[in-house]
Amino acid sequence: MQIGTHIFPAYPLFLAPMEDVTDRTFRMLCKEFGADLVYTEFISADALIRSIQRTEQKLTLSDVERPVAIQLYGRDVDSMVEAAKIAAEAMPNIIDLNFGCPVKRVAGKGAGAGLLRDIPTMLAITSAVVKAVPLPVTVKTRLGWDDNSKIIVQLAEQLQDCGISALAIHGRTRAQMYNGEADWTLIGEVKNNARIHIPIIGNGDVTTPERAKECFERYGVDAVMIGRASIGRPWIFKEMKHYLLSGELIPPLSVEFQFNIIKRQILESVQWLDERKAILHVRRHLAASPLFKGIPYFREMRIRMLRANTLDELFTIFDAIQCDYLSEGSQTMA
Repeated sequence: MQIGTHIFPAYPLFLAPMEDVTDRTFRMLCKEFGADLVYTEFISADALIRSIQRTEQKLTLSDVERPVAIQLYGRDVDSMVEAAKIAAEAMPNIIDLNFGCPVKRVAGKGAGAGLLRDIPTMLAITSAVVKAVPLPVTVKTRLGWDDNSKIIVQLAEQLQDCGISALAIHGRTRAQMYNGEADWTLIGEVKNNARIHIPIIGNGDVTTPERAKECFERYGVDAVMIGRASIGRPWIFKEMKHYLLSGELIPPLSVEFQFNIIKRQILESVQWLDERKAILHVRRHLAASPLFKGIPYFREMRIRMLRANTLDELFTIFDAIQCDYLSEGSQTMA
């Protein structure tokens, strides 16, 4: 599989772009554990043009995380072109266009998945950005707006005609948000369309190594994108890679190892942001991490972690949990 000049290894695994999740610190961890391509948090074209500091900070990339894609969202041609030119100056490997975000504040204003109800504008944005930047341009979108408008098979051909280098498809409609099961049948139909020659990346509900392998083998996708399953668990890429290449599940990672990775993520976030912002930012990872779900008093401990305001307070809670694991003889987690 190839995007632009970059050739990916067998069974490519991509880290999905996620707001308030895929910051630079998390991207580098996922890359270390085997992610073949990582994406920034999605970036508002309008905010980038207005030079909003928080938005501009998202453009900060590291050579360690390459190849890396900067993802943009917006609702009109001119702002998306201007934002793409600004993003290109940060020298990512790829510019990705978000036509799939379902949240109301984005889709409700005609951006993200909102453009699934305005295909002419979506195609105009795509064509214009492809022509405006000297980088591969990719798209991430959904099956359609709702069950009555699953248009992805035809849309994939139209986007390909705009000159994109790859297409990522989330197996849900906008109406589904993140509910129900992702439907990979249409993703497979796009991939098996004889008129499609660009790489097709599948996304949605890939939470285990076994499921990742099934998606490659059953639907024939060129790459699999991992989203929510990676939150609080960057080592999932290591687990999946091992299974994809060997057919065997990796031995369970020790509790100590997992705690050390979470602590490292927090400390590196503090270096990147500051203590207060880093703790706020990492709370989503703490809430989602499977590391804490094996303890009998998970709910109470989760509340304490999410209320912690300092590193000392948070790490004291971690130490208490680790002691409990050790006392129970639970050295590993499935």
